[in-house]
Amino acid sequence: MIPRMPRHRLVRGCIAALLLLPTLSIAAKRDAETAATLGARMQAAEARFSRAAVAVRNEEPDAQRESDAALQDMEDVMAACVRVRGCPVSTLLSTYNRLLKQAVDADAADEEEEDGLPADALGHESLAANVPEAARAAALLSEDHRFDRMVEYNPAVQQAIRRWLTDMRGSLISSWENYQYMRYLMWPEYQKRGLPEALLFGIMAKESNGKVHATSRAGAAGPMQFMYATGRRFGLGDDGTGFDTRYDPRAAAQASAEYLNERMGQLNRNIELALAAYNGGEGRALRVYQGGGGRTFWDESIYNQFPAETRDYVPMVVAAAWLFMHPKEYGLTFPKVNPKPAPLRLSQSASIYQLGICLGNHGVREGYMRTLRNLNPRYQPETFLPAGTSLNATTRIVGLYNRWCVNGRRAQLARTLVVSDPSRAVVRTGPLQTIPDSDADAAPSDSVQSTGTAGAVVAAKPAVSTTVPASSARVADAGRKPAKARDYRVQSGESLSTISKKFGCDMAVVARANGLKRDGTLRQGQSLRLEGCTD
Repeated sequence: MIPRMPRHRLVRGCIAALLLLPTLSIAAKRDAETAATLGARMQAAEARFSRAAVAVRNEEPDAQRESDAALQDMEDVMAACVRVRGCPVSTLLSTYNRLLKQAVDADAADEEEEDGLPADALGHESLAANVPEAARAAALLSEDHRFDRMVEYNPAVQQAIRRWLTDMRGSLISSWENYQYMRYLMWPEYQKRGLPEALLFGIMAKESNGKVHATSRAGAAGPMQFMYATGRRFGLGDDGTGFDTRYDPRAAAQASAEYLNERMGQLNRNIELALAAYNGGEGRALRVYQGGGGRTFWDESIYNQFPAETRDYVPMVVAAAWLFMHPKEYGLTFPKVNPKPAPLRLSQSASIYQLGICLGNHGVREGYMRTLRNLNPRYQPETFLPAGTSLNATTRIVGLYNRWCVNGRRAQLARTLVVSDPSRAVVRTGPLQTIPDSDADAAPSDSVQSTGTAGAVVAAKPAVSTTVPASSARVADAGRKPAKARDYRVQSGESLSTISKKFGCDMAVVARANGLKRDGTLRQGQSLRLEGCTD
C-alpha cells in the first residue's frame, strides 16, 4: 500500500511547479532558437563546401583551403549541437557524412577515368559524320574492336609490348602525359576522319614521345614527324609568319590523318602496310604491295623488302596502340592528369623557362614546361613574352601561376635564374699573362685560366676564387669600360632582355636609346642601337 502524501505538501509541490513553468518555457524556447541557428549554419557550411568542391576539381587557387574551412564549420556546428537540448545531432551528422562520401566518390570517379583511359578515349568510337570518300575503308577501323582484329598480335608485337613495358616504360608514360594535354587539339582531327585514337597515340609515342618540337637528323619535325616535302602536300609548312606548322599539334594531327587515309585507300585497309608507308616511304610501300599479290606486311616476301628501321617501327606503333587500349591487362597504370584547357594571361613579362621554374612540379614528375611548350609551339622557351600575352594552358597551371608566379619569393627567384649571366661569375683581378704549355700544369689551381692550342692564360697573382657574390661581380664590372655603341639586327626569338644579357648591356639604357619599353616586343630584323654594353 502506497502512503498518501499530506495535502499541504501536495499543494506546495503544485505551486512550485507552476512557478517553474515560465523558466522551463524560456529555456526550451532558447534551445529551439539555438538549434535553428545551428541548422542554418550547417546549411551555409554545406553550400560553402559544395562550391569549394567544384573549385578544387577546377584547380582554382585557395579552393582546398576553402573546402577545409567549410568542413571545420560543420564540425564546430556539430560540437555545439551536442550541448543543446533538442538539437538534431543525428541529422547534422548524416549531412556531414553525406558530403564526405560525395567527395570520396568524386575522387574515385576521377581516378577511374584517368587511371588508364577516359571512357571516351578507347579509340573505338562510332563513325564521324561526313567521312571523306578516301577514308571509307579506314573508317571501319573505328567500329567496336576491329582495330584489334585488323592487326596481328604476333611475337614481333609482343616483343614491342615488352620493350614499352620495360626499358621504354618511362617514354610510354611521358608520351601519355604529353598527349593528354594536347588531346583536345589532336584527337578531333582523327575522329572526324574515322581513324582510331589508339593509332594516333601509337604513332605519336613512337615518333616524338609527344614532344612538339622534336626534330630528327633526317629533317622530320613536329609531334607526328613530317618531312618538309610531305608536309607541304598536306598543308604544313611556313604559315607566312616564319612559323612551321609541322610543329602545331592540331595541324600535324590533321595532316597525319589525311595521309593515313590516303595510304589506307591504296593499301587495302592494311594497317601495317600503311604504317610501313608512314615510316619507309609511300612509294616503296605501294610498289611492294602491288607486287606482292595481296600478301600482308608479315609475309616474308613483303617484310624483307622494307628496311630494318621500318620492320622495327611497325610493331612498335601497333604495340603502343595496343597498350593504349588495354593498359590494365598488362598492369600498366597511366598517371592522373588534369588537362582541362584554360587561357593564361601574363600579368607581367615572362618566358616559358621562367614559368617552368615558378610553377613547380607538385603532382607532376617533370613540371609544366613541356606542357606549355607543346601548347604554345610558336614561342621559344627563353623568349620574354610581354605582359598581356595569352598562353594556352590548363586550369591547374592558371591556378599555380596566380599563386606562385606573380609575386613572392619563388617568383623573384625564377626571374633571377632566367636572367643570370654566367660570364658575370668570373672576375678579372689583374693583367693576364701568357705562359708556355709546359708551365701550364704549374699554374695555381685557384687561378682563373683557360687552355688552348697556343698555351694557357692565367690571372696574375694574387689569385681569387672564381665564384663571387653578385655584389662583387657588379663592383668588378664597374671597372670595365663600356664598348662603343653599335647597331644590331634582332634575330628570331630574341627579346630586349636576352640581347642585353648577350652583350652585357643595361637593358634600361638600351630601351631609352631606342625609344622602347623594357617589356616591349621586338620583331625579327629590327635595328637596335646598343649603348652601355661591355662586349
